[in-house]
Amino acid sequence: MRVIAVTNPKGGVGKTTFSTNLAGYFAAQGQTVMLGDMDVQQSSLSWLKIRPDNLARITPWQPVDALPSKASKGHLVLDTPAGLAGEALEQVLALANKIVIPLQPSIFDILATQDFLNLIAQQKHRCEVGVLGMRVHARSRSADQLANYVNQLGLPVIGYLRDTQNYIQLAAHGATIWDVAPSRVDKDLEQWEDVLRWIEA
Repeated sequence: MRVIAVTNPKGGVGKTTFSTNLAGYFAAQGQTVMLGDMDVQQSSLSWLKIRPDNLARITPWQPVDALPSKASKGHLVLDTPAGLAGEALEQVLALANKIVIPLQPSIFDILATQDFLNLIAQQKHRCEVGVLGMRVHARSRSADQLANYVNQLGLPVIGYLRDTQNYIQLAAHGATIWDVAPSRVDKDLEQWEDVLRWIEA
């Protein structure tokens, strides 16, 4: 089972939004997917409880549960808490095949994440790490500034997701952008193409 960890020590950057929608993508493809929640608030698993039974299945996973075998098929998407550090961070780094770091292009978010990004860039684990620009358009000055900063650390920007009500409105019903008609979320689906290409590589 491949493990994709979504992490950033700062709260409010979109980790849960990305985690739930990534799990929704795998489920919509008919793949086995588990959604793990390491945060005490359990936002991802609370969302999963309101997910309608008629939508593609996503199985909950918690750190107290046994870890799925690496030989088993499917994906485990890990939504990690703000302030992840120390032994808990080391465990995530050792467990993950890929790590996605959602990051908004604001200077305040970049400064708040600077030490963490430096640490991740220097990590000795074998997992791949990519930065995801959140609430930003790819063809904007903010996106360019974010890419320039991240590239200096030797980390790739794997894509950009725009600021839209689609994620918020769908989440309120336990759904993702993969659970509705493509015409309703066509701009969002287009933005996910680069992100998924990196994750599935």
